[in-house]
Amino acid sequence: MAETGTPDGPVDEQALDESVRFTSELIRIDTTNRGDGTCRERPAAEYVAERLADAGLEPALLERTPGRTNVVARIEGTDPSADALLVHGHLDVVPAEAADWSVHPFSGEVRDGVVWGRGAVDMKNMDAMVLSVVRAWARAGVRPRRDIVIAYTADEEASANDGAGFLADRHAELFEGCTEGISESGAFTFHAGPGLALYPVAAGERGTGWLKLTAEGKAGHGSKVNRSNAVSALAAAVARIGEHEWPVRLTPTVRAALVEIAALHHIRVDPDAPGFDVDELLGKLGPAAALIEPTIRNSSNPTMLDAGYKVNVIPGHATAHIDGRMVPGGEDEFRETLDRLTGPGVTWEFAHEEVALQAPVDSPTYAKMRAALELFDPGAHVVPFCMSGGTDAKQFSRLGITGYGFSPLKLPVGFDYQALFHGVDERVPVEALHFGVRVLDHFLRNA
Repeated sequence: MAETGTPDGPVDEQALDESVRFTSELIRIDTTNRGDGTCRERPAAEYVAERLADAGLEPALLERTPGRTNVVARIEGTDPSADALLVHGHLDVVPAEAADWSVHPFSGEVRDGVVWGRGAVDMKNMDAMVLSVVRAWARAGVRPRRDIVIAYTADEEASANDGAGFLADRHAELFEGCTEGISESGAFTFHAGPGLALYPVAAGERGTGWLKLTAEGKAGHGSKVNRSNAVSALAAAVARIGEHEWPVRLTPTVRAALVEIAALHHIRVDPDAPGFDVDELLGKLGPAAALIEPTIRNSSNPTMLDAGYKVNVIPGHATAHIDGRMVPGGEDEFRETLDRLTGPGVTWEFAHEEVALQAPVDSPTYAKMRAALELFDPGAHVVPFCMSGGTDAKQFSRLGITGYGFSPLKLPVGFDYQALFHGVDERVPVEALHFGVRVLDHFLRNA
């Protein structure tokens, strides 16, 4: 089907203004998720539901736990034979210490053309842009080609058990017909060098393997010889895991990223060639290497230790936690390696496990994402990449939904978007939101 309408389509000044105002107002709703069950997304859910209803939709508010609210609504497309598309964003945010920030993290302050606050890039900006697009469609009487299912979720910054996991397990019927989805962490400007503006679109995610290690030993006096010291056994295991050099495992998405990004640096590569050294290549790619380096291997980073209660008492029990990530296809290697590295006297288990994902980079949907970005930034170089972490796409994959990271923002040189995820002074330029609204509108109408 030919693309419809002018580039701006139904996007008007109201839509642009609303993308900024909604971002600011959502930031002011404190939805901090500390992972301890105290987060309450309901005020933010009611906020987005009210604005969806104003656009003529019938949003459903759904909870597994009181206050942990999700919102789902469907927009009927013009082509009943087309598969539906899921657009999802989470409403919760990670904690922020106000003393560390230049502005209060929940002020939503708009200053010097920038919106400040926790969630400005992760991901209340995307939540707001989607709202403004849907409302612009309602004002103009516009409908997309495909059914669009919009989901605002709780609990993404923890287990997703109260959010996307709950929706996928208990309300699958709301996503009937959805075969693909878009969400956070892709389609932002990545300045890889003078005049080289990349727009990485996420077409994969490493799997999550958060581990709990446990060592059992013999308790005793700190002055005595102890050949069964739980702390010693655990510390040795943690050191082995932290120092382990994981082998390279190149997935199809990462291979495509390597080839395309290398070509933009005037380097021709064949990842299947004998002697191909990916680490050597990354050294030639400058800043763009950061898009690839975290996803060429499994990883295992020690993050937490807990043992003992007094300096002169040898505890009989010690625990540690490891943030493990698995490339698609690297799950068996991950488990087998952890069995070997933990060693005698130490056991391990998954505290939280989620699948790795891959999405095709030769699909019509990927091509339309590329086209939408290039339409509004003719200098764009759209490339695929794999996320080092994970999103709610993992939970929605249980429903057979292929996920992409597509949250478009045009960012100025020097704006370190990736560093602001979970960082201090999180913020987003107003012009980036305006760009995102235009790109999302064009893509979603024609997807």
